[in-house]
Amino acid sequence: MPPDATATKKRLLTAAYHEFAQFGLAGARVDRIAEAAQANKRLIYVHFGNKDDLFDLVVANSLDDLAKAVPFTANDLPGYAGRLFDYLLDHPQVLRLTGWSQLERPDAPPAQVDAYRPKIAAIADAQQQNLVTRAVTPADVLALLLGLTTAWANASPALRSLADQPPWDPERLRTHRAAMTAAARALTTLPLSTSGNGDTGQPRTALTP
Repeated sequence: MPPDATATKKRLLTAAYHEFAQFGLAGARVDRIAEAAQANKRLIYVHFGNKDDLFDLVVANSLDDLAKAVPFTANDLPGYAGRLFDYLLDHPQVLRLTGWSQLERPDAPPAQVDAYRPKIAAIADAQQQNLVTRAVTPADVLALLLGLTTAWANASPALRSLADQPPWDPERLRTHRAAMTAAARALTTLPLSTSGNGDTGQPRTALTP
């Protein structure tokens, strides 16, 4: 019976996921990926193309898994932020992969761009229904929301060391999660105005000083 190519591809993708998360694109080695997958290095090129192609696929797959595990809910962005926080806490490799991707693949692959389109459209629709503030554009809403969600994970270790509890203590994370979702609720549901006149109801591309 011939070897199961599907099983081999799965092992290679799993090995590549861990290799790229730890070392990034430039630091990853196909030899280590093949060894961890107990496969011939040649099969990486047969199944996935070059190392860059494999990296893009691993990042895309990890984001697809995230999207399936944490469905986007434009009508409950604070809830989405909380669920995303939980997922990333359990899957820290995802943040490392996306961080490497931003550093080493600055031109976003079309698949990643397309992954954001329905989220932006959903936020725009929620704004039209007055479920989300219209003080900022949908892209800004999503960028700020994701920034809040990943703020603790991306914070400087020096800053995290000054927290009132160990940075990854479960109780501290629960406290931070509650504060983060409250901030997400304030961002997405309250009028934002720098003039004191309230929300005009019109999207603004920037907040003036």
